[in-house]
Amino acid sequence: MSGAMQRVERMRPPNRRGFLPWLLILTGDVVDLCRGRLPLPWLGAAGLAAFVTLYVTTVFLGLDERRRETHAPSASLAALAAVTYALTFGYGGDWLLCFPLLSLAAGVVLRGSGPRLGAALATLGTTVGVLMAVHNDTEDVLAISWGTALSGLVAAALLNLFETVERLRATREELAHAAVERERLRFSRDLHDLLGHTMSVIVVKAEAVRRLAPRDLDAAVGQAADIEAVGRQALTEIREAVTGYREGSLTTELERARSLLDASGIATDIRQSGPPLPPQTAALLGWVVREGVTNVVRHSAAARCAIEVRGEPDRVHLEITDDGRGVGSASAEPDGAKGGTGLKGLTERLAAAGGALAAGPDGKRGFRLVAELPVDDEEEEGRAA
Repeated sequence: MSGAMQRVERMRPPNRRGFLPWLLILTGDVVDLCRGRLPLPWLGAAGLAAFVTLYVTTVFLGLDERRRETHAPSASLAALAAVTYALTFGYGGDWLLCFPLLSLAAGVVLRGSGPRLGAALATLGTTVGVLMAVHNDTEDVLAISWGTALSGLVAAALLNLFETVERLRATREELAHAAVERERLRFSRDLHDLLGHTMSVIVVKAEAVRRLAPRDLDAAVGQAADIEAVGRQALTEIREAVTGYREGSLTTELERARSLLDASGIATDIRQSGPPLPPQTAALLGWVVREGVTNVVRHSAAARCAIEVRGEPDRVHLEITDDGRGVGSASAEPDGAKGGTGLKGLTERLAAAGGALAAGPDGKRGFRLVAELPVDDEEEEGRAA
């Protein structure tokens, strides 16, 4: 099926000029008119010129996307039908081949309206059959009547098919563009969270090396080894973020938070209770811990930081508080005010998983970050992933 659709997509839809060669089916009637075999040849020539002009106008208007929804195509089709019936009634059965052309024009104009098109084609096919019976031309009457109706039906079906394929192609391009934008946003969030936290750890531990080196070389070497380990881990995480397979761990992030806060000289109190968390919920909370602790180290000038994870059967609560100067949210800092980064990005992630994130000053001094997530809705968690 997909191969057939690809072949259809490679085909070019019929354009306006594609319907003009069908006028050649009137060649026999034109020859009879030129040889004087028809009465009142000047009147027949005028009728033929009017028919050709209206046929071309109707087809062109029906294929013009800007004028297709106006009344002009229908009015032109009605005039073409009037000229067709006038020629046929005036000259008997000599101009019956005008009806297949009228059917083609009806298929072009009425292709978007099934009931109207069906009624029009049925009327044309019946008219051809009746006229042939009246003029005692009953040979192949059913085939000709059916062919008249079928010509408009085929024209409408082909045009609708190509228009549907074009809409599908446009929709596919929009979906591809949206997927690229989502992936770009995901990568931007991951890169911000990864590098923001990692660079903060490296800066803090480098400062510790500088302070410890003059008086405690072994401790300074230990901090330098931590910097190397953090850098290697950051390279691994960035590669995983690029490929889209990275999943954080709440336990790992809590351990890293303790190490970062201790190295920054901030007293740490971490408490965790409740049942084990699903992997996706733990991963989302790991991002919150990473971002929250990074903001505490960067902006709060706090002396103490508390992290509490409290799990319940259907919901988990994470709270990060500090006693700093009341600055900790991404929106409160110039470097975090950019759209799609910091706590703003985390808020979007948690909202997609059915959770919520709140941040703000904690009383007169300090800052408080609270995240809540459901733990029993796998579908919501899958969307957040």
